Amino acid sequence: MSVLRVVQISRSFSGLQALSGVSLEVSGMEILGLIGSNGSGKTTLVNVITGVLPPDSGRVYVGDVDATNMGPDQIARLGVGRTFQVARLFGSLTVVENVELGVMMAARRGIDSQVKWMLDRLGLTDWASARASTLPYGVKRRLEIARALGTRPRILLMDEPAAGLNDDESDELLDTIHKIRDDSEFACSMLIIDHDPRLIIRLCDRIHVLDQGRTIAEGTPKEIQQNTAVIESYLGKRYDTGEVSNPAPAGPEKGA
Repeated sequence: MSVLRVVQISRSFSGLQALSGVSLEVSGMEILGLIGSNGSGKTTLVNVITGVLPPDSGRVYVGDVDATNMGPDQIARLGVGRTFQVARLFGSLTVVENVELGVMMAARRGIDSQVKWMLDRLGLTDWASARASTLPYGVKRRLEIARALGTRPRILLMDEPAAGLNDDESDELLDTIHKIRDDSEFACSMLIIDHDPRLIIRLCDRIHVLDQGRTIAEGTPKEIQQNTAVIESYLGKRYDTGEVSNPAPAGPEKGA
């Protein structure tokens, strides 16, 4: 059974068509990558899924529940978690306190033990008493993921989790995300937006590609690397090793 199903979603802004009939599906324990150049509609789609924006047409289903036009709080209660392009932490609070806020949204008992477990799973135990504002950037990213996982989501939507990370930090993030997916205690599917093809190709079970608000391809990482339309619009030259060059420029999307 699918955890998330998006059916023919369209959305425009003042005459600009940001999304045109986009459909996708995420199955249980699956990692689906969402890629495309700036302005392709990735963040707009995530905002529609999470209730930040209403669609002009189409439907959003979380499990078997029609979540179309529900508010962000209602969708979160259905089990949809989210992280953002720029980590949104409570800088004056400690690592423990940030994770507690997430856990308290889903639990009324055993909060301390759940927080300790979450810190251990995400490699944050040594940072437990540090204020979030003082953390290295890569650790801030892990903390935001830990807080989101504290709500016990069925699916976690991550908007450019590798933004601002160096190669070593990106590799560490990849390992962390795989551990989350493979840990039955989380039982969490993921939809991940990122501009780093190196990360997405190694991380995801399937990849969905948008271009100017429309789906141009969907498939396994190998299929996407060999797709002519994706190469021309986004990936650039591909190599036999599976590495890609000349990807679309990184950076936050503007308006879509």
